[in-house]
Amino acid sequence: MAERVAVVTGAGSGVGRAAALALLNDGWAVALAGRRKEALEETAGMTKSGTSLIQPTDVAQPDQVAALFAAVQARFHRLDLLFNNAGTNVPSTNFGDFTWEQWSSVVSVNLNGMFLCANAAFRMMREQKPQGGRIINNGSISAHAPRPGSVAYTSTKHAITGLTKSIALDGRAFDIACGQIDIGNAATPMTARMARGVPQANGEVKVEPTMNVDNVGNAVRFMADLSLDANVQFITIMATKMPFVGRG
Repeated sequence: MAERVAVVTGAGSGVGRAAALALLNDGWAVALAGRRKEALEETAGMTKSGTSLIQPTDVAQPDQVAALFAAVQARFHRLDLLFNNAGTNVPSTNFGDFTWEQWSSVVSVNLNGMFLCANAAFRMMREQKPQGGRIINNGSISAHAPRPGSVAYTSTKHAITGLTKSIALDGRAFDIACGQIDIGNAATPMTARMARGVPQANGEVKVEPTMNVDNVGNAVRFMADLSLDANVQFITIMATKMPFVGRG
């Protein structure tokens, strides 16, 4: 089989690192994108499998996104997968106290950045021979239900669902599949606060269970390994005992 090529954004830690390692260990060539070069190098050094391309990238900057995909084209000459993962958040803040600066900082990465990466990947997949590829967007269970004080994060993740559906529809003619993975409480630095307790809908603060982040990497790899005549449109993977299903 010819080497399959992926781009993983936010590959320097957490979910992005887990997905990148799962793909590398499955023999993929992976362009590791993220803002911190040292963290990307650390990810690349965690396995001897696959082929890595380290490309420091701020996904909120159009010129840096263009440089990322130009580097992939120059090195590998094609793209089979984008795991559109990079994201950010701000501390829990009641809607009435939420600032424009907080809103803009989250939207610039979680929505604008994901658009920029998906748009560049789509064009590359459409223009290459053979045509086609797969885009997997990181949605989060916040694409379905909010946490208290999370208006920007929740709004962007709801928007990603619309982005996913639009890409999936527009990609049909070019053999470009697009799906979304919605993740709940994977154990990463971003979710370390779960062990100290997080606000609940009823006003209480409770510790929440987490799951091993490798489960997310394995789910991304499963989606990536499908042939292009099949697509996981939406998948939810979450800590079994987290308080998401039911009243809270």
